Amino acid sequence: MNRKVIFTLAALSLSLVGLTGCASNTPAADAPPAPSESPAETSEAELAIADTSLGEIVVDGDGMTVYIFDKDTADSGKSACSGECLAAWPPVATTKESPTVDGVTGEVSTITRDDGSLQVTLNGLPLYLYAPDEAPGDVTGQGVSDVWWVVGPDGNKIDAVADSSGH
Repeated sequence: MNRKVIFTLAALSLSLVGLTGCASNTPAADAPPAPSESPAETSEAELAIADTSLGEIVVDGDGMTVYIFDKDTADSGKSACSGECLAAWPPVATTKESPTVDGVTGEVSTITRDDGSLQVTLNGLPLYLYAPDEAPGDVTGQGVSDVWWVVGPDGNKIDAVADSSGH
């Protein structure tokens, strides 16, 4: 949960350092007009899409696969994953009421968790990461206990299971 916030803050800090360095090498009189903030917002999307062995799926801002949980109820405003469940299935967290997306066509929103943090939802279902996924594109949480599923850009679960060859 905090991993996303830490990575986002680190990336923003590095971006600001890089921009500061560029500005110091350019005389103020010759500086181009400041760019609008929309390109930065697009590159900071909290949800995007990626091609994997399961087809086109939703990923978080770090490219990690996101999942939905069959025990959650759409539009309930609550997550059914709590306590020890969260060690394996951390929520896709955000600090914004309206998370930014790139390519996701389902309805994206948030719920407030019991601890006060915001969790991203897609079509009213809370989204989660799977701790054992190690790299972008990993889908090792797909079909776990027949209740955890990768989600497509439209917000529908993908219930296919990749075979051992990755297809």
